[in-house]
Amino acid sequence: MVLGKNSRGEGTKLSNYCSTVSVAVFVAFCLVGVWIIMSTIVPIQNPVIQVSETISDVKDVQSDSKQFEERSGDIPEESTEGDSQTLKPQSDSFAESQNEQKEIGEVSDKMANENQEVVRESSDAKNDFEKDPGNTAEENDQMRNVKPSTDEKEKESDGTLNSDSAETETLNGEIHNDELRGSMDTLDEKESDKSANDNKLGTEKSMDKVTQQDEIVNETEEETAKINTHSETTQSSGESNTDSHENNQASKNDFITDTQSETLIETSAENGTWSTQATESQHEKESQKSSVSIDSRRYDWKLCNTTTGSEYIPCLDNWQAIRRLQSIRHYEHRERHCPDEATTCLVSLPEGYRSPIRWPKSREMIWYKNAPHTKLVEVKGHQNWVKDAGEYLTFPGGGTQFKHGALHYIEFIQKSLPKIAWGKRSRVILDVGCGVASFGGYLFEKDVLTMSFAPKDVHEAQVQFALERGIPATLGVMGTVRLPYPASVFDLVHCARCRVPWHLEGGRLLLELNRVLRPGGYFVWSATPVYQKDPESVEIWKAMGEITVSMCWDLVVIAKDKLNGVAAAIYRKPTDNECYNNRIKNEPPMCNESDDPNTAWNVSLQACMHKVPIDASERGSIWPEQWPLRLEKPPYWINSQAGVYGRAAAVEFIADHKHWKNVLFRSYLNGMGINWSSVRNVMDMRAVYGGFAAALRTLKVNVWVMNVVPIDSPDTLPIIYERGLFGIYHDWCESFNTYPRSYDLLHADSILSTLKKKCNIVAVIAEVDRILRPEGYLVVRDNAETIGEIESMAKSLNWDIRLTYSKNGEGLLCIQKTFWRPTKVETIASAIA
Repeated sequence: MVLGKNSRGEGTKLSNYCSTVSVAVFVAFCLVGVWIIMSTIVPIQNPVIQVSETISDVKDVQSDSKQFEERSGDIPEESTEGDSQTLKPQSDSFAESQNEQKEIGEVSDKMANENQEVVRESSDAKNDFEKDPGNTAEENDQMRNVKPSTDEKEKESDGTLNSDSAETETLNGEIHNDELRGSMDTLDEKESDKSANDNKLGTEKSMDKVTQQDEIVNETEEETAKINTHSETTQSSGESNTDSHENNQASKNDFITDTQSETLIETSAENGTWSTQATESQHEKESQKSSVSIDSRRYDWKLCNTTTGSEYIPCLDNWQAIRRLQSIRHYEHRERHCPDEATTCLVSLPEGYRSPIRWPKSREMIWYKNAPHTKLVEVKGHQNWVKDAGEYLTFPGGGTQFKHGALHYIEFIQKSLPKIAWGKRSRVILDVGCGVASFGGYLFEKDVLTMSFAPKDVHEAQVQFALERGIPATLGVMGTVRLPYPASVFDLVHCARCRVPWHLEGGRLLLELNRVLRPGGYFVWSATPVYQKDPESVEIWKAMGEITVSMCWDLVVIAKDKLNGVAAAIYRKPTDNECYNNRIKNEPPMCNESDDPNTAWNVSLQACMHKVPIDASERGSIWPEQWPLRLEKPPYWINSQAGVYGRAAAVEFIADHKHWKNVLFRSYLNGMGINWSSVRNVMDMRAVYGGFAAALRTLKVNVWVMNVVPIDSPDTLPIIYERGLFGIYHDWCESFNTYPRSYDLLHADSILSTLKKKCNIVAVIAEVDRILRPEGYLVVRDNAETIGEIESMAKSLNWDIRLTYSKNGEGLLCIQKTFWRPTKVETIASAIA
């Protein structure tokens, strides 16, 4: 009995012991399972998501998508099956660079084929895992943001993920006093034929394959990226950014995981290779030091209290300076007179302002309350400039010389001289005294880009109307200084009763047109002296005849437009110097050889002419390629030059264009939260070669771009015009010659960090706020410190942060202006009339 009792007792103990062990083992396995899951899945607890560089998709890239990148932020890292790419000395010939590109293209194609298989394997495995019916939508979303395992990080330290293409022309740098300094980020886009539904995470197996291919590539630094996606804001227009918001949400993972970069040392260009407007014109400005803290809590934004209110333009509304002028004979009161200290206040909105009507409907009508002026309706309504239609202002498309519409007038010019060839030979033109810019607005139908300008004068709000309509225009006057454009860049200049006295003072103002007109270009003058016989008109016509003959301009044709009851005289600028050399009188005189015709910023007008370039290697000696070929083909005259970044200029030109096409396609058009259907007027604040604008055109985005070349940057504006685009010189320490709320998008690539050193950066952002429309976008690419400062200021302005991204000290920021205005007011003494 005792034995039996003891036996039962031992059995009970054994049973309890086994149960305990089983529970312990089960718990242990559960803990291990939880640990494994937690080590691979990062729950999304905050709007800021930290992502490691090792999570990247390897995509198939065509050989023509080799990258050129100035700042990291959205483009993959460059790598090849050879030595890591570095910049060659600038003495390398263009031919050598082309051979180098061809070789890299072949390597790129080979690597693309290899990596495509890797992507397929990794995507299949990944999709099988994510399509598990047991996964919730939230879990699947979390799986798209998985951190790499420890093993993967160790593998990454031995080599980088393979990029499918490499660009030898990696270009970047800070520009200061004719020297190019700074580091260059060589970034390559990775593209795949896979659909947007394909996930961007590679399996460990695919990572092994890729790192084996990349053993020879430099060690990759770990990146940190953050994406802040904020809710979209819609205003009274009733047009929301819902589609854009959805695209941003869908593509943010693609945007992050496809981003890698490596930093190379930039090869500086030879001193003097590229001059700057600041140096040429000796317009050295004293640096303005910003005393405003970057702490957003310390910003104290105020509304500007000025005479012009919601239409305040600091450099044109400086009444203190205007009152001190000793003469206004040469329109000095219409020229720039910037305040001694840049303003930091914000311009108010007109009462009832709403989001602009979208292009192309905006060409015919705008909201009255956005530009509440009716004076032109009263004085120009009978000429079909503009009409009052209640809550709208409508634009029938007429003008002083084309009451029956701009299209008929444009066809009339073409028929009068077929060689003009709108949209082929004549691509970039200048319209002087543009009115409401209907001429330029309807030339878009001929694929012609028109730089329209007029002064801020008695023709109330004419340029404001043009910009509100979505037509390029700027404020300017032909007065005492040169126009802010290079020499010999416009294919045609147009003046339809533009109120400019060309015949006075020996044709001083006409000589300025001669400076900016291409050799062989046309001047179309449609004005009353051409066809009316009253004494004043006859006198002016006689004087114009004498001046144009002495300038060696040929009067090609005088044509009559019977429908409008007007006529136009069309002149042609010479293409050689034979006429100049054979003149009996040297009047007007030839300019001194020391006078640079390209010097344009704050340079006094010179009553002289520059010789026509005749050397085959000189710009202006040969007419550009017909449009649109000229957009992507390097100009003939840069073949022998070193570029901005130290490589051959032609190589940099091509690389720049390819780079921006990929950046736009990969991120700007889909991954930044930008509603492109609401974007029409665009400004590139630092254009360099104009690649950003050219890429927008290539990708058929229906916008126009004002390319700005800062006066202390290399003078690349002639290249921009040569490729069939347009632009202007500007000093960003001063306000821009445009009305408030003129642009839908501003692009600031590697410029704000430079401006911080010489300007009040708060004043610069206040100027950005002035010229940007509510619901418009600012895209900033710069160093991480600057990105942080701008983001801080944007938050203090109550702007929406659409995207912020940083990596290896570089960053990308996309922010959207709102309708917010401060309540405090600051009186600007200089702007009180």
